[in-house]
Amino acid sequence: MAVATTQSLEELCINSIRFLAVDAVEKAKSGHPGLPMGAAPMAFVLWDRLMRFNPKNPKWFDRDRFVLSAGHGCMLQYALMYLTGYDSVTIDDIKQFRQWESKTPGHPENFETEGVEVTTGPLGQGICNGVGLAIAEAHLAAKYNKPDLKLVDHYTYVIVGDGCNMEGVSGEACSLAGHLGLGKLIALYDDNHISIDGSTDVSFTEDVAKRFEAYGWHVQHVADGNTDLDAIQKAIEAAKAVTDKPSLIKVTTTIGYGSPNKQNTADVHGAALGADEIKLTRENLGWSYEPFVIPDDALGHMRKAVDRGASLEAEWNEPWAQYKTKYPEEAAEFERLISGKLPEGWEKALPTYTPEDKAIATRKTSEATLNALAKVLPELIGGSADLTHSNNTLLKGYGDFQKGQYQNRNLRFGVREHGMGAICNGIALHNSGLIPYGATFLVFTDYMRAAIRLSALSRAGVIYVMTHDSIGLGEDGPTHQPVETIAALRAIPNLTVIRPADGNETSAAYKVAVEYANQHRPTLLIFSRQNLPQLVGNSIEAAAKGGYILSDSEGTPELILIGTGSEVSLCVQAADKLRAEGKKVRVVSLPSWEVFEEQPAEYRESVLPKAVKKRLAVEAAVSFGWCRYVGSEGDTVSVERFGASAPGGVCLEKFGYTVDNVVAKAKALLS
Repeated sequence: MAVATTQSLEELCINSIRFLAVDAVEKAKSGHPGLPMGAAPMAFVLWDRLMRFNPKNPKWFDRDRFVLSAGHGCMLQYALMYLTGYDSVTIDDIKQFRQWESKTPGHPENFETEGVEVTTGPLGQGICNGVGLAIAEAHLAAKYNKPDLKLVDHYTYVIVGDGCNMEGVSGEACSLAGHLGLGKLIALYDDNHISIDGSTDVSFTEDVAKRFEAYGWHVQHVADGNTDLDAIQKAIEAAKAVTDKPSLIKVTTTIGYGSPNKQNTADVHGAALGADEIKLTRENLGWSYEPFVIPDDALGHMRKAVDRGASLEAEWNEPWAQYKTKYPEEAAEFERLISGKLPEGWEKALPTYTPEDKAIATRKTSEATLNALAKVLPELIGGSADLTHSNNTLLKGYGDFQKGQYQNRNLRFGVREHGMGAICNGIALHNSGLIPYGATFLVFTDYMRAAIRLSALSRAGVIYVMTHDSIGLGEDGPTHQPVETIAALRAIPNLTVIRPADGNETSAAYKVAVEYANQHRPTLLIFSRQNLPQLVGNSIEAAAKGGYILSDSEGTPELILIGTGSEVSLCVQAADKLRAEGKKVRVVSLPSWEVFEEQPAEYRESVLPKAVKKRLAVEAAVSFGWCRYVGSEGDTVSVERFGASAPGGVCLEKFGYTVDNVVAKAKALLS
């Protein structure tokens, strides 16, 4: 049995956090011990004295959310989770830090370790996720809380580092958070002055506190984050008392605290201390225990979180029971949301179109679909990066989400594409049933690719609404024409990309997107600026399979024309001309490769039979990736250079998106 030394109980707990990190990194010969060693006091104060959570039910709805934005220091979080009694992190998991299929990977991953709220890896993403979590809390509180009963009343706590504050994405999100006055968001800034390159003085000398004051945050400074636990607690309590601003608490710490030769240096940032230095550190901090051994007194104290958490959840259940009796309609909706269920028959709201309906841009059919869904899906919330009236994403009649108006559903992200994506991830990962969407021009996904990738990695049910999808947007020219973008997005695992060709396909795209969001999968929808005709022969049901036969000839086709988005109607016209010359042509609309690939093999074969080798893909983008569907005997009508500034119709014509060119390419294949 491990016996406590003369250290105070709180010192024992803090050093337990430190040495779990030190020992795990040493065993793995990989990791970042410095941050956990320095940030252990502030983390202990937060988790032991202030944060509301239930280790035995990590999904308890009204828990405080904790985000380690400085995700490289993840052993801090794993140590806290083990010590406070989470079943998802055992001492054996700690010993398997950074190993194959471990529950303790090299950065926090929400899909791998139950109790981790968001996946933080690239610096700055976590604080942006925290902004999204706080937006979700504010929206639900404004919508469902009653003067006599509060269902939603929790905080989002984020530990950020110097690297997070250097990354531009954090500035985007934190600027918006200050504008919105998100008083339930509290960030603890681990001010240790060290990054991989050494002292931050070589590149980062701005006054971060003043910057956040300018953002509209409440800012405090704890000068001694190494030992002054009461000052840390008082600062957090003072932050909680400021209800109309988010709070930044600058906590000055020593990275690698306790290591005689490596503390306050870059050597302790991203590498194991080594056996000799660990021995010296144990002696310096009076830690006589073997690796991975925790004093019973410390573990017993930290495990009080189990009973405390159960009591907190039980206390919340009382007003919840009263709420269900007193406000049954709101309670039913709230319960549906947090249980992750969609309302019965919601898909009946999807608009349908006939060929007699007028030609219209799919960004406009997207607008109609969003507004139809808003009436039946109260969980739908989102907006654009300052392009609301170009993306057509305004939910009409639902107001702007602004300070003091958190019940509203239109988010105004400003020109902050990257921050928008990361914030949407936080909203989705709040796990309260909200379905966030974020919109901009397709080409600007380059600005937010890191956030989109993390949506896919962390299984965040975000809907990305992208417009101005090709050279067809015209005069803005090659800087705005996303010729290579679709291929790059299709390369992201677990991201579903859908490019609809008309109104019915737009409705199908949203049907898939909402269903996937509910299954914790992100979707990226791609819409045209130019008007497109309503097609003959399609339906929501067919398009929702990702690919389908739009039109066909009698018997086995000689040639298959495959199109997406605005080019499908071009394929239809070309097929009519070819058929008039006696050619057997099939037209396949393929709005989503990913959805199509999830269909049964028999269905995919019925649409694109292997025996038909002559295939022509038509898409106003690069051909990269289309070899999957056209094979060695097929061809593409594609754009293999940057676009040009000219009217959209002229661009399309000059790049070969004409009936005559498609017919000529088809004949060349057949000959």
